[in-house]
Amino acid sequence: MGPRPPTDSSRRTLLCVPVTATSPEAIVPEVRRALAAGADLVELRLDYLEQQDTDLLVQAFADIMMDLLDVHAQLVVTCRAADEGGHWRGGMERMTLLRRALEWPNGPGYVDVEYAHWATLPEQESLGKILPGSRSAALILSRHDFEATPADPARMLGEIAEAHPTAILKLACKANTIVDSVRMLEALRAWAQRRSTIALTMGETGVVTRVLARKLGAFLTFASLEAGKESAPGQISIEQMKNLYRWDAIRPDTLVYGVVGCPVAHSMSPAIHNAAFDRTGWNGVYLPFRVEPEYADFKAFLDAFLQRPWLDLRGLSVTIPHKENLLQYVREHDGYIEPLAARIGVANTLVTGDAAAHASLAAYNTDYRGALDALCHGMGCEPRDLEDARVTVLGAGGAARAIVAGLRDCGCRVTIYNRTARKARELAADFGCIAIPWEERHRIEADVVVNCTSIGMWPHVEQTPLPPDVIPRAVIFDTIYNPIETRLLRDARDNGRKTIDGVAMFVNQAAAQFRLWTGQEPPVDLMREVVVARLQGDKH
Repeated sequence: MGPRPPTDSSRRTLLCVPVTATSPEAIVPEVRRALAAGADLVELRLDYLEQQDTDLLVQAFADIMMDLLDVHAQLVVTCRAADEGGHWRGGMERMTLLRRALEWPNGPGYVDVEYAHWATLPEQESLGKILPGSRSAALILSRHDFEATPADPARMLGEIAEAHPTAILKLACKANTIVDSVRMLEALRAWAQRRSTIALTMGETGVVTRVLARKLGAFLTFASLEAGKESAPGQISIEQMKNLYRWDAIRPDTLVYGVVGCPVAHSMSPAIHNAAFDRTGWNGVYLPFRVEPEYADFKAFLDAFLQRPWLDLRGLSVTIPHKENLLQYVREHDGYIEPLAARIGVANTLVTGDAAAHASLAAYNTDYRGALDALCHGMGCEPRDLEDARVTVLGAGGAARAIVAGLRDCGCRVTIYNRTARKARELAADFGCIAIPWEERHRIEADVVVNCTSIGMWPHVEQTPLPPDVIPRAVIFDTIYNPIETRLLRDARDNGRKTIDGVAMFVNQAAAQFRLWTGQEPPVDLMREVVVARLQGDKH
């Protein structure tokens, strides 16, 4: 377990897993688990140990090193002070602990010390002499802010760089907006070209800094051993980093995509699109972007990315509450808007540098495409075959509006039922349809029924918009995808009706996005497998 000296920023970014065990006995098994999961480095967070007697910890550390003699891996030793987010309850004897750890013959390759403490304490001189010595153990000087990201994070990194000529620079701050994370990425890019640098933001909007650390040449990034063992807010697991975000495939020229919404943490889109990128060999990574609801927030987010072309943003899925914001932004920037998306009044897909549309920005709506593709595939027909088909749409919200627009574009005769009659009449007037009171839906006569309401969605799985005895002799299409088979679809199937589930629409709209972004045919079967596996694994 010999030490590794710091190297230049051209090396690959290391994946470091913190071990947050509360007893010395649990550390070694967790170190081995982290390495088996693919960690390049393991950080020993000694401040998490419940017993914080320095003499006992020195002996415990010696025992840990003996137990790991067979492990050829690098260790980072950290004993974080409470005022910088750590759990150490004692005083500066922790510096003695770090110094003794470094004196161990086969000790760690790195030690992380808070810059503020290193710069002011008497131990600075002796610790500093040990670190640059013949063992080449490397010092990580770190700064943390759990309240906000500074206006100029690059300047803060510069202060650390001026204080020590060879230390690895580390800055970790809370991101209150996604723009904070973009500014941190900019600081990382600036310093990683000169010094070994770690720069990231904490919290939900900080995921982008953790994943794109490899693209921008960070010295390392952190991933937790598993959910519940995070050493900082927003830390994702090594399993997610390796498998969901395809860490090992990320390169400096990797293209960036993502889903924009609020909330967005539980979106299935990263799993779907990253799996599709992996299957097709597309050099892209797809991330979640939480952006607060106001247009000003959406505009600031897109401005931040588009004004930094080195981030290589190529496409976005846009969901609630930003679909109208996307149209406004593209209009303001003289981009291309798909005619039917303009008529619908919302868009869910952004393409940057769209050669087909001859525009630097282009907005599309793939919700109606996904619905029509699902319907036609389920019925075994082409869109042109839907002309004059009688279609009943239940609901008058955003999904219904997109689907009605697509159906009318195909020449379908559409009737709308909605619990709020006014909304049904307004939607019908916009697209030349008929609106009928919700209470009369037991009289439906149609070739196709499309449920665009939320009735029957998890967890209210026994609800249905149509009781079994009033389901017409028609194809029944439910846009709900959780559960996969709703009560409406189950009743329709039991009555011998052809059914189409919402997963088909969800997958097909994502497939349409994939085509727009890559110009390639998506692996639709794989995308459906991913959605089904996620839904079956998480009933919520």
